[in-house]
Amino acid sequence: MQPSTTAEAASADNRLRELPSQQVSRLHTGWQSALDTPTAREALARLDQFLAQRLQDGATIYPAHIFRALEALAPEDVRVVILGQDPYHGPGQAQGLAFSVPDDCPAPPSLRNIFNELAREYPDQPPRRKNDLSDWSRQGVLLLNTSLTVEQGAAGSHARKGWEAVTDALIDAVARSPHPKVFLLWGNHAQSKQAAVEAHGSLCKVFKSNHPSPLSALRPPRPFIGCGHFTQANTWLNSMGQPAIDWL
Repeated sequence: MQPSTTAEAASADNRLRELPSQQVSRLHTGWQSALDTPTAREALARLDQFLAQRLQDGATIYPAHIFRALEALAPEDVRVVILGQDPYHGPGQAQGLAFSVPDDCPAPPSLRNIFNELAREYPDQPPRRKNDLSDWSRQGVLLLNTSLTVEQGAAGSHARKGWEAVTDALIDAVARSPHPKVFLLWGNHAQSKQAAVEAHGSLCKVFKSNHPSPLSALRPPRPFIGCGHFTQANTWLNSMGQPAIDWL
């Protein structure tokens, strides 16, 4: 789909231009503190070097706003964490929010399955129409990938380049905060964080399933379709005295 205005064209150009260290400086101080550890600082320095070299080599990297998932939230504001793997790798898709794309972009298969599960869990409600999930973010849902950059057309291309140490530090900051929060761990990448999350005790509730990708959404032993995670998350939040998320 071609953007119809100059403004839309600018927003659709989601290519990376600023290195991670430049973008970290604009984050909430809680996130900056989480990343101010020797391990995270070293990982960010390696990522700066790696990404600068790949850009110099002519690679197209997404997204432009690496840490957008953190911009609307402080660690203590997070009520639900949804962990993805890495950003979408097509032009105009990745926004820095896991699974989310702009409303004028067709929903990728994983997002369509998320909406299918929502329709299954809320059969009496109108189906969700917005592909942009920033309204979830504003309600305290952290939409975080385990790797925060990717090269065009190459899923997983920036895995094991240092992002895992960065996102571990961010997840730890949320898990340590003294308020109830739900972790929805979809797929093996996300579930690799389970032990670290659960080490922080009963204020962290974990729900697990396969990834919503069509390759795994219906596969046993924990199919994503039918997981009930959206209603289960709200039921648990309510039981802890927290308001529910409006998923629709």
